[in-house]
Parts: sequence; structure tokens; C-alpha cells
Amino acid sequence: MNVNQSAPPVPPFGQPQPVYQGYHQSSYGGQPGSTAPTTPYGAYNGPVPGYQQTSPPGVSRAPPSSEAPPASTAQAPCGQASYGQFGQGDVQNGPSSTVQMQRFPGSQPFGSVPLAPVVSQPTVLQPYGPPPTSAQVTAQLAGMQISGAVAPALPPVGLGYGSPASLASASGSFPNPGLYGSYPQGQAPPLSQAQGHLGAQPPQRSAPPQASTFTSPASGGPRMPSMTGPFLPGQGFGGPSLSQPNHVSSPPPQALPPGTQMTGPPGPPPPMHSSQQPGYQLQQNGSFGPARGPQPNYGSPYPGAPTFGSQPGPPQPLPPKRLDPDAIPSPIQVIEDDRNNRGSEPFVTGVRGQVPPLVTTNFLVKDQGNASPRYIRCTSYNIPCTSDMAKQAQVPLAAVIKPLARLPPEEASPYVVDHGESGPLRCNRCKAYMCPFMQFIEGGRRFQCCFCSCINDVPPQYFQHLDHTGKRVDAYDRPELSLGSYEFLATVDYCKNNKFPSPPAFIFMIDVSYNAIRSGLVRLLCEELKSLLDFLPREGGTEESAIRVGFVTYNKVLHFYNVKSSLAQPQMMVVSDVADMFVPLLDGFLVNVSESRAVITSLLDQIPEMFADTRETETVFAPVIQAGMEALKAAECAGKLFLFHTSLPIAEAPGKLKNRDDRKLINTDKEKTLFQPQTGAYQTLAKECVAQGCCVDLFLFPNQYVDVATLSVVPQLTGGSVYKYACFQVENDQERFLSDLRRDVQKVVGFDAVMRVRTSTGIRAVDFFGAFYMSNTTDVELAGLDGDKTVTVEFKHDDRLNEESGALLQCALLYTSCAGQRRLRIHNLALNCCTQLADLYRNCETDTLINYMAKFAYRGVLNSPVKTVRDTLITQCAQILACYRKNCASPSSAGQLILPECMKLLPVYLNCVLKSDVLQPGAEVTTDDRAYVRQLVTSMDVAETNVFFYPRLLPLTKSPIESATEPPAVRASEERLSNGDIYLLENGLNLFLWVGASVQQGVVQSLFNVSSFSQITSGLSVLPVLDNPLSKKVRGLIDSLRAQRSRLSW
Repeated sequence: MNVNQSAPPVPPFGQPQPVYQGYHQSSYGGQPGSTAPTTPYGAYNGPVPGYQQTSPPGVSRAPPSSEAPPASTAQAPCGQASYGQFGQGDVQNGPSSTVQMQRFPGSQPFGSVPLAPVVSQPTVLQPYGPPPTSAQVTAQLAGMQISGAVAPALPPVGLGYGSPASLASASGSFPNPGLYGSYPQGQAPPLSQAQGHLGAQPPQRSAPPQASTFTSPASGGPRMPSMTGPFLPGQGFGGPSLSQPNHVSSPPPQALPPGTQMTGPPGPPPPMHSSQQPGYQLQQNGSFGPARGPQPNYGSPYPGAPTFGSQPGPPQPLPPKRLDPDAIPSPIQVIEDDRNNRGSEPFVTGVRGQVPPLVTTNFLVKDQGNASPRYIRCTSYNIPCTSDMAKQAQVPLAAVIKPLARLPPEEASPYVVDHGESGPLRCNRCKAYMCPFMQFIEGGRRFQCCFCSCINDVPPQYFQHLDHTGKRVDAYDRPELSLGSYEFLATVDYCKNNKFPSPPAFIFMIDVSYNAIRSGLVRLLCEELKSLLDFLPREGGTEESAIRVGFVTYNKVLHFYNVKSSLAQPQMMVVSDVADMFVPLLDGFLVNVSESRAVITSLLDQIPEMFADTRETETVFAPVIQAGMEALKAAECAGKLFLFHTSLPIAEAPGKLKNRDDRKLINTDKEKTLFQPQTGAYQTLAKECVAQGCCVDLFLFPNQYVDVATLSVVPQLTGGSVYKYACFQVENDQERFLSDLRRDVQKVVGFDAVMRVRTSTGIRAVDFFGAFYMSNTTDVELAGLDGDKTVTVEFKHDDRLNEESGALLQCALLYTSCAGQRRLRIHNLALNCCTQLADLYRNCETDTLINYMAKFAYRGVLNSPVKTVRDTLITQCAQILACYRKNCASPSSAGQLILPECMKLLPVYLNCVLKSDVLQPGAEVTTDDRAYVRQLVTSMDVAETNVFFYPRLLPLTKSPIESATEPPAVRASEERLSNGDIYLLENGLNLFLWVGASVQQGVVQSLFNVSSFSQITSGLSVLPVLDNPLSKKVRGLIDSLRAQRSRLSW
């Protein structure tokens, strides 16, 4: 059941921030500046780590050596500075948090913890041979279908995760180590490993690292059911199953390919040795899950299976088996461990290449030289030094950049620096902007660029002496020398036509055809706009917004309205020649809201009445966008079009479309055409909009096919958003629509933006993913960019990297603020470089990796069959894991799937991507739904893709009612649903309430105000407001979830 809960509008502005001498606080991200008196900039009381500076002993990442790597524990990851450890650790950029942070002592990374007693479990002796090839791993992954209900398995250990659980670690080595290649000690990433072959273990010379391993179906192990599927009969009711947005349920489970059957008796186990190495925990090599099949001298582990005696019998085929869900790493456990271990202390960005907490962890960030992970997250924070090593690992090197990300109130927005007419200081060769990693030389008279090594002169007005460490004495008085993120006020040289821009404008373009009038949309929208116009985005604590507004209505023709403040009533002008669109008026079309309040209110009252009796069903689309762009062009300003559209544009006009919905094309080579636009006219129109700085946000209200793949082209290329409300009904969908509209209108936007990503020598940006347009290979052009949009950038090697100097990224965004101010926002990030594959795998981040792989796949369906895209994903995942197994893991049987600690959830999450509506649609998933989801994911950030592909399932009746905390989540599987409980599912876009058929009568009464389960109305879209603890708690939880997401409906 969809549950819609209305919430008060979120205030668009955050807490005021201090103002500093020489520059002021930005209001970006919903945090306006304060009008407090200026004070000297002194937020930093200690030295920021230099570009090549190492951390104090015992904290920083040790260089590669011949020593054995330390074992993984719940301590801070390698290279991460503990809070309060440095002199500048107490620095905080924003207002002090109301939560008292608990300091923790400096700790050695991967320090040891007490080991729990070893728990024995039956295992199977397996023959040992060469390691599996990537093809074998591919078969294992393809056959896993990691999607069934799973209870928390082994609590994970290692980087970014929690401490070991009750299972102790042990390790073993095997003969013929040359099969897997040499593995230098001290380079193995932390791994978690379940127990397998127990028995006498003589001492060994070296201990292998931990490993997350389990038996795949391809080896005869049990298989796991689909993660999603139809609910059990009579078990519950409500909305779609645990699935995708737009009320689209997941496809039914697919038939699994047969696993490789083992015949004949297994060979004897190899000798095993064990010893304790410094920094290692004892580990046990084996596989997750139960025995693979009957073994000599063992009884039959499965009903009906043959029992062997002391002598091996003839080969027998094994019966079908299921992969034990509890043997698979649990996302819920990993998330919970990271919250417990890394959520209580601030994340200090002063150490190069440290992996941040997971996106599911709430934490504060202290900027001390590197950009916050809220702005930039990387797939790996340790980049291979050579391209050959990168090709061998197959781990994509990418960064997900969110330049205008909103920050929590406890964190300060980037400081704004004003260098006057001279503008920001840049490198003369590569044009990189001044940042904390630039090296000043010759007493401060010159600086060496950290990106291209060019020597540049320091302008006289920027000169400052150096201290005994070679740093400028004013380094902590200048944000660009001490912070990872900051802003420059741009000079006129950064503006179009060498002219400062005018404040932007919003134009509301409303479909007044028969469908829009009949559904009640037009009346609802006009009524909402009367109050919503008071909440247009503003900056700097100003009383009113500088944004001007205009109004257009349309069906087959367009109606422009003159709402000049001097008029008693609005005037309408009709343009019927849609083939040659023009704007019939200039003066009075774009107006200030406060000045023309009375005329605007009169217009919004009249529009529903003027078109109440319309019978016009045909609409145009492209001419509407053309008209809005021409209006902004005539006003010489950037802006945004809010387009409310209901049907396929079939009227005779440019951009006319036809119904091409054909489900017969699914699973054929022509399926890709369903995701491609019908005509190239919309790409041409989008290009013109970007050149003018015209961003388009599209609100769709279709009752049937509208060709989302084509209509979304202009919003996609201009940096806009698409919202879709299928079969819109006011009584059911108004809360969802109004919530999205309020957020969209109120959020702060950067207009007419250009972004460029610069890198240090050795790597370069080669590919970009997101909602933008590119006229060349380097500049990302965005007509509009808000705090929810991301740009994903992929990097490739063009030279060898240096392990000591690392690698640098600088993201520079030039944009026009809502007040018409031209600004440059700069984000800097320093990464480590490595020569050992183990270091690469130790510093990967799975959530960011899945974000990149999903976007790569979703773009791939435009040009390749869906099956090819799916196979490519599986093959790449198999290559990543096969490379790890071959080069970093200890020898083990071919039937085990060994996972790096930081990638232990990769197969689970990748399986979710493969089962998404775009790559594996169910019978009820429409073509428009797939196109809508595809364009949504393209600009999602890491947190959004995390919950979208692996939704959160919250039991509402299992935690105490008086508890103020969010109930602990359970694994997203049908088998985890209890018939006597109520669950709330959220995927970042939709909320679903699942009610078990056997839920207690008192719970039903408290939540729905009915006496029994059978009396609950399945079509409810909002919970009744009842005065009891359970009702208050559930409604409060819904409001809390809604506040966390950019768009969330129920």
C-alpha cells in the first residue's frame, strides 16, 4: 500500500554563517550568509597537512614494505587520522554541533581485537587445483542470483566495516603457491573468512589475508532464491513489491542456469599450516554455506541423496540445491557496523587518500585540505601507478562529483573569496586554480603548480612570506590555501559578452488541454502557485528573491500573459503559428513577484475558469520549450522552465511524435530503440537551450504512453529534472506532486554553468555521465545545476604515476547564482597511488563503484542490446574478483568465491542492478517507466543509488514504541517478511507499507483506526492522524525519511 503523508514545506534556508574579512559566507546549499560584523578569518589553528606530508607515526598509511599487513579490526582504516590527533583536529568550519562528540584515542590501523572462540562447523574436503579463471567466476556470479532472504551472516571486518563477530579467523597455506603468483607480505587487504577445513594445522611460514568466501551454485552449492517476487498468498496487501519506482514491481524470479555438477569422490585435503604473524589474526580458510554434497564416510546431507561407504561409488548427479542466504555477506550488517564504528567522530579530510565512511552513515566533516565526501566520492582512493596494473585489476577509476551538494547545518558552506579585479590566481599553463597543494618557492615569490609542475610568478598583491616549513604565513587566513572546497567571485572576464549577468527567471508553462483540466491538475497547480511564489530561492539573507517569473498556458497554441504591476487585470496574447515561434511581448512578461502580486493572483484565479470547458485534446511540446527559451533570450538572462505536460504531442508542430510503444521489441536487438529519442529535433533544441542558460524541469501526468525517452531529452541535456505521475488523480497524488513541486521551486540552482575537471600528470578525465551537454571533450555545460545533481567522471592513465606524490583532482564549476552573481566553486582532492594490487583493493568503495557501473550500463542500453549490457557487467565483476583471487588471496578450492573486504557486497549490489527495471523488466513494467528510471539514475548520487538498488526494509512493530530511534532494517527479501508484522519499504523514490494478514488487532486499530485487517482500505495514500504512540511514531518516521531524500512519495 502506498502511504502518502503530508509534511510541512521544508524551509529553503539553513542557519546563518559568520562573515569574514575579505570574503563572505556563501548561501549555497540552503545556508544563507549572516549579516554579522566582519571578523578576521581564523577558523584554523593548526597546520594543514601538505600535499606530500605524511601523518604522525602510528596513524598514517605505511609505505609498501616486506612486513606482513596488519589484520583488520574495527579501528580506523589505514591512513585515516583520528579526530583530535593533530593540532588542527579541533578545528570546525561551521557552528558547533549540539551533539557532544566522544574523542577516541589514536589507534593503529587494523589493530587487533580479542578473538572469540573458534566455532566448528561441518565442512567438505575438496580437491585443490588451479585457481578459477574469470570465466569460472563469471559462471559463479551468473548462477548465484544473490537475492534471497538472508539473515545477518558473518559480521564484516576491516576497512569501513565493523569488528569481527563470534567466528575467529584462522589461516592456512597450501603447497604450490606459485599457482597464484607471488604475493608480497604487507600488501594484502583485510578479508573476512568463514570456517572451512578444520583439523590439524601445522605451523606455516606466512599467513594469507582474510577473505570473504562462499560456495557458488556452480560448484554444486545451494542456490538462493530471487531477492524479490510476489508476496505469499494472504500474507499482506498494499503497493507493489520490493521494487522500483512508479509503482512498478520487480519481475518474477528467472530460471537459474544449472550449476556445475561434481561427480566422483573428492580427493584428499591438502596439508594445512598455521602460524601467527605480526599484525595478522588467525584465520580459517574455507567456504560459507553447507557441504556441497555427499562425501566418503559421511551420511547423506540431503534427503534422497546417495550415501557413500568407505569406497567411492560411481559418479552420481547432485540434486538441485539453493545457496544458503545466511552465507552471503549482509548489507544490513555492513551498514550497521560502519555506523557504529565511524558515525560518532568527525571525518577530518587532512590525510591524503583516506576512505570516508559509507554513505549510509551520518557523520560530520571537517575540511582540512581535501573536499568533503559530500562533494566528491571515488571508486578507489588508491590509484594504480601504471595503466597495465589498472587494466589487470579492471576496477573502474571514477569519481562521483556533486558540486553544489547541500550540507547539514553543522557544516559551513564554502567560503567566498574576492580577489577584486585581478580575479583568482591560476597556473599560467594548465589554468588550475590556487589550492592547498600548490608549492610556494623562492621565498614566496613563485609557486609550482601541483598539476603540471609549471613555475609561476606570484602577483605583488598576493605575495606573502614563508615560514620555516615553506608554507605561507597567511595560509590559514586564506581558504584557497587551507581548505578543500571554496568559492571565488568571478570577474567580468568569466561572463558572456564581458557583461555581468542579470538575475535569472522562472517561467511556468501549463498544459490546459482536456486531460489536464479533467484531472484537476490545472486548478490544483494554480492554487499552489499563489503561495509557492513567496518561497523562491534567495541568497544572503535577503528579504525577497531576485528571481522574476512569467506564465504561459498551451494546448495546440500558446498563450502568453502580461502581468505588469500597472495593469488592473492580466492580458493574454495567443501565438497560433507554432512552426515559427516568437515571444509576442517583452515588457510585462517577466516580473517581480512582490511588485505584481495582485495581477499574478488574478491570473491564477482565471486560468482554471478560462479553460474549464475546453475539449482540445491535442498538445504541442517542442514549441513550448522554444517559446520559453526565446523569452529568456529576449530578457538577456538565464533561467528555468517548469513544464507541466499530460499527453503525447501529436499536434501538427515541430517535435510531433507518434506512438511507438512496442513490447515485442523487448529482448531483441531492436530493444535499444525504445530508449532512443524518436527524432533529433530535441537534441538540437536542447543544445540551443544550453547556450542560452535555459534549464527545463518537466512534470509529466500521462494516462498512457507519452514517449518519456524523447520528451526527457531536453531536461536531460540542460541539467533539469523529470517527474512522472502516471494516471494522476488529485485525491491520491496531490501530496506527492505538491511535495515535489515545492522542493523543485525552492531549491537553490546554479545557472549557465560550465564545469571542468583537471588532474595531475599521469591521469586524465576521459568519460562523463550525468544530465548535461558537452560540446567538446573537456567542458561539461549545464544550463542549470542544483544540489541534487551529480556528474560522474571516469579517469584513465596517460603516464606513470608516482607513489610518493600521489594524484590530484580539481573540479572547477563556473555558474551564476540565484542573485545573478558569477562565481567559481572549487573542489580539490588528493589520492594515493600504489604499486601493489592489494593496496588498490583495500581502498575501494563499493557504493561508488555500483553508482558508476549502473550509470555505465544504463547508458549502454542506448546503443547495445540489454543482454549484452548485462553480460558486460557480469564479466567485469568476475574479472575484478578473479584478479583479486589470483594476486591477493590465499589459495583455496575452485568452488569458493573469494571477495575483498571492501567489495564483499559487490555481487549482492550488482545483482540488484541486473534485476532493475531497465535491465530486466517485468511484464507490468512499461516502456515509459524504463526510460524514466534510466534518466533518473543517470544523475543520482551515491546515497541515492545505494537505497534505490537495495531498498531499506524497516519493521515497524518489532521495536519498542517509546524508542525514538529508527527501527533497525532487515534484509530486503520477501522471506524476511513476517505475517504478523508491519513493514515500511523505501527506495529513495517511493514508500510502501506492507501489512501482514496476522497482525495484531490493536496494532491495526492504532495505525489505521479500523478494527480488523480486512477493513483496511488498500488504496490509502495517507495514514490517518491518530493520537496514540504508534501512529505518531510511524508518521514521524515517514516525515524523517522524506526529509532525507530529494524526492520521496508514498
